[in-house]
Amino acid sequence: MAKRDYYEVLGVEKTATKDDIKKAYRRLAIQFHPDKNPGDKASEEKFKEATEAYEVLGDDEKRQAYDRFGFAGVEGMGGGQAHDFSGVFRDFEDIFGGFGDFSNIFDSFFGGGGRRGGGERVQRGSNLRYDLELSFEDAVFGTEVDITYSRHDSCKTCKGTGSADGSGRRVCPTCQGSGQVRRSSGFFSIAQPCPTCRGEGAVIEHPCRECGGSGLAKKKQKIRVTIPPGVEDGKRVGIPNQGDAAQNGGPAGDLYVFIHVRPHEYFEREGNDLYCALPVGLAMASLGGEITLETIDHKKVAVSIPAGTQNGTLLRIRGEGVPSQNGRRGDLYLKVTVNMPQKLSRRGREILEEFRKVEGEETQVHPVKLSELKR
Repeated sequence: MAKRDYYEVLGVEKTATKDDIKKAYRRLAIQFHPDKNPGDKASEEKFKEATEAYEVLGDDEKRQAYDRFGFAGVEGMGGGQAHDFSGVFRDFEDIFGGFGDFSNIFDSFFGGGGRRGGGERVQRGSNLRYDLELSFEDAVFGTEVDITYSRHDSCKTCKGTGSADGSGRRVCPTCQGSGQVRRSSGFFSIAQPCPTCRGEGAVIEHPCRECGGSGLAKKKQKIRVTIPPGVEDGKRVGIPNQGDAAQNGGPAGDLYVFIHVRPHEYFEREGNDLYCALPVGLAMASLGGEITLETIDHKKVAVSIPAGTQNGTLLRIRGEGVPSQNGRRGDLYLKVTVNMPQKLSRRGREILEEFRKVEGEETQVHPVKLSELKR
């Protein structure tokens, strides 16, 4: 089944505020929550669909990328394909308050981050996006590019512990490391994230001033990215573990490099084939001959022009197109454009007049059916 637009899923306009999006999601989540609809697969799918939509539209960066590029803009950012629902879970605390123990729900339905011994949730670092502009030639033949971007990495001051004195974390005294506290309401016992450790199960007594206790700090990183031959405009190159580092020793996210290809002055691309215009003089088109052409990789090739070549004729040169993953190259197609002389010398005019007499060129013609021209 085709994916639905995220705004359509939540039933809001594209101009909706963040608060409108949150309210719409709360309504749908309560309506289709699996606990309210046990065994109902349709409700479960709608709950997941609404959660995926909120994960993107509830995040300013992801929403901006989705508005510009659609589903492609949020692939690898937690929307569109693989999902990290940890951010959504944190928003549940704000949206639902004491509605229930949603960490267990997310763990069971989405294979969530899980908890290590001591109650700490192990989450994956965020994926990052980098937009890279390439020349047409570099996209065709591949290249290596050095890029510099910002990412969260382990804080050097506290060595990633988050603690100013190096003591690290200790078990939360409120929840005893479970990350949850329970309160009774009549006949019900409801679990909530611990307010002291915010569900982490551990606390830092003296947070590091550099990173504020997160154990992570922003840094500039420079890496070399290999662009494979034949990459197309709008495609992405994934680089594992080069996204943001994670708290609590979790795995780092990935870096996704999105490709934007600058147009070429002479060549256009369609799949693995290239197209360009080939200007030919009137005499060459009539009599035929040979023309030397420079290809995309600056090779000189001889192009044979058959006698009587018409304007718009396509000529093909095999193996001079775009390389593919299997090592083959596409073809180069040349669209002939016959250049008519705008000014003639006296001798040139005499020759053409003689040509018209010899060939008996008619001066009175009748319309021709368009279907005949297409043959």
